[in-house]
Amino acid sequence: MSAIDQEVERQLSIIKQGVEEVISEDEMRSKLRHSLETGKPLRVKQGFDPTAPDIHLGHAVGLRKLRDFQRLGHTVVIIIGDYTALIGDPSGRSRTRPRLSREEVEHNAQTYFVQFGKIVDASKAEVRYNSEWFSKFSFLEGMNLISLGTVARILERDDFSIRFKANEPIRLHELIYPLLQGYDSVAIESDVELGGTEQKFNLLFARQIQDHHGKEPQVAVTVPILEGIAGTERMSKSLGNYVGIAEDPNEIFGKIMSIPDTMIVRYFRLATERPDNEIKDIENSLREGRENPKNIKVDLAQEVVGIYHGAAAAAAAAEEFERRFGRLRGTLALDGVETVTLEIEGEAVWIVKLLRETGLVKTNSEARRKIEEGAVRIDGKRVDDAKAQISAGTAEAGAAGEHLIKLGREFRKVCIKTQKRA
Repeated sequence: MSAIDQEVERQLSIIKQGVEEVISEDEMRSKLRHSLETGKPLRVKQGFDPTAPDIHLGHAVGLRKLRDFQRLGHTVVIIIGDYTALIGDPSGRSRTRPRLSREEVEHNAQTYFVQFGKIVDASKAEVRYNSEWFSKFSFLEGMNLISLGTVARILERDDFSIRFKANEPIRLHELIYPLLQGYDSVAIESDVELGGTEQKFNLLFARQIQDHHGKEPQVAVTVPILEGIAGTERMSKSLGNYVGIAEDPNEIFGKIMSIPDTMIVRYFRLATERPDNEIKDIENSLREGRENPKNIKVDLAQEVVGIYHGAAAAAAAAEEFERRFGRLRGTLALDGVETVTLEIEGEAVWIVKLLRETGLVKTNSEARRKIEEGAVRIDGKRVDDAKAQISAGTAEAGAAGEHLIKLGREFRKVCIKTQKRA
């Protein structure tokens, strides 16, 4: 094997670490070999629509892979979709994404630069706004681009087909989003594009757009999707279940501590730099019950805060969390948490009513949704059944009916008592 072939395989091995797919590996080898032979770096693209001011841990999965490409000597091109954000990417969406104003998009875009620099070397990255080319498009040019797709092909997407079968509306502007994202790859001459697994359709569709414009099709690299802090739906700014990398260290720490225990290993894998062998040890210790999940989450929270704010901020956040939180029957308890006394007629109370009465939710439907999302815990145990009944104590026994309720990052101590009979 020649020296170039060895370097190709070395780089490909690094590129494949932690990704879902490389489409295709043979094409990636060919592009890497050409790059090495000519001394011309690959142009590696990832796009971000500034639909909210924060870059979150889900975005960071792809950004860390961009950093790998940078370290291999390739050129990272970050597309800020200030134009496409006005439309809204429908990928992974069960309904139409709310459209933003130009002012909202511009405000959000301004915050991205500093945040990118927490992960990639911003001084060496090429940052482009896609309004640079789309704002100059004539109506005819737009129609020519749209003509490259068909309704049948667009409706092959899982998110669209599911919405179509469920009679959920699909707006015409959503159908053209993959075409616009594909043209971004033409405009910046992309060799490789990164995106989450839900972006696979768009990444592959861009190859068709590039081919039509006489460009060599890009290689698509998909990275895993990180679930939000409830552990159910994907982390999303619009869903509000995200951990922003520029958030206050205490906020980040608290959010990480609120994730379900079942998500600990996945967060270590996708949100930290821990080696695979250490993550495997953590996974084994949790499965075998050798370590309290709370202790491991403290380590996880400190590591995440440390990545984006430094070791001192991570230590301070851990101290603040421990100052505020104590223990109650092996679960986390907030020292200054609101305590609610609830008197009921029977011997137990419906979990939905309990959440509403303690002020953790406003409606029964919200309570059911939170339970379905796995966001509700009673005394450290997740509640999966929206029909569950929570036991009470007698007015004299008191403590027998005490429970610690946790919903997301909110806690309530509740003392449920059966009313005295006259």
